[in-house]
Parts: sequence; C-alpha cells; structure tokens
Amino acid sequence: MLVEWTKGDAMKTSTAVIILLGSILLFQTPALRAQEGADDVEVWSVIERQWELTEKGDDSWVTDLLSSNFIGWNKSSPAPRSKGSVRMWQKFEAKQWDGKVHELYPLSIVVHGDTAIAHYLYSNAGENSDGKTITLHGRFTDVLVKEDGEWRFIAWHGGADDE
Repeated sequence: MLVEWTKGDAMKTSTAVIILLGSILLFQTPALRAQEGADDVEVWSVIERQWELTEKGDDSWVTDLLSSNFIGWNKSSPAPRSKGSVRMWQKFEAKQWDGKVHELYPLSIVVHGDTAIAHYLYSNAGENSDGKTITLHGRFTDVLVKEDGEWRFIAWHGGADDE
C-alpha cells in the first residue's frame, strides 16, 4: 500500500518537528549553561571587587585577588609587573590618587575550565594629589584562574585610552 503525503501533511510534520526541537533547545540550554553563567558572575564579581577596593585605597586586593605568579601590564607601565611590583606601586599610587567613582562596562567573558578572560571598558574619576579632578576612560583584558575554588587574576593588560 502506497501512502501519499499531501502538502498539508508535510507542513504539519515539519511544524511538529520544529516545535519539538525548539522545546528541547529552550528547556535544555539554560540547564547546560547554568554553570557557565555562574562562573561568569563569579569572575565579574572579582573584577568589580578589585576596582571597588582600589577606589577606596584598600590594597588588600593585591594579596587576596592576585595569583602568586601574576604578571600584568598596564599601558602606563614601561614593562609588565609582578605581584610584588603591583603591591609597591599600589601603595605609592594610593597616596597620589583619591578615587571617587568608577563604572565598568563588560564586553565579554569567556570561561574555559579554570581559566577566564574578561574584556571590558571603564570610566573612573578621582582627585590627584593637587586636588584636581581627573576622569579617565579606558579598557582592560583580565585573565583569571581558579585556585583553591577562588578566582584570582593571573594577568591583565589595558589602561586609559588617552595615555
């Protein structure tokens, strides 16, 4: 016996298959991406925390948030800086700068296992040691690694756009 398909039957079957596949994707994707989303949020909270502590002049973030083998290169630095170098310069710069406000604009975060890369823009304002208000805008790429269950910076590069 030969079964003939009409155009209407094919259309109904195609629609059913599309709805079925769409439903599977709709309900499975959030579950599959839940951990990835949680990692993104954790990574971003570490970046925010570093900026907030820096703005307050609290250099505890150097000890708490930088990996022991950290190397980062700000555009204003002549060369990449180790964790010890960042600690030294942070103490000096905290006396030269009174942070008032900052805003971060995340562009993308990629998490691959225990490594994360975050690209973002920033604006921040503060007063220098002469009492002059300065506003800067720039960009950073931060690389973080998960050590002992905590995200820590292992590298970064960026700085103010007008430097």
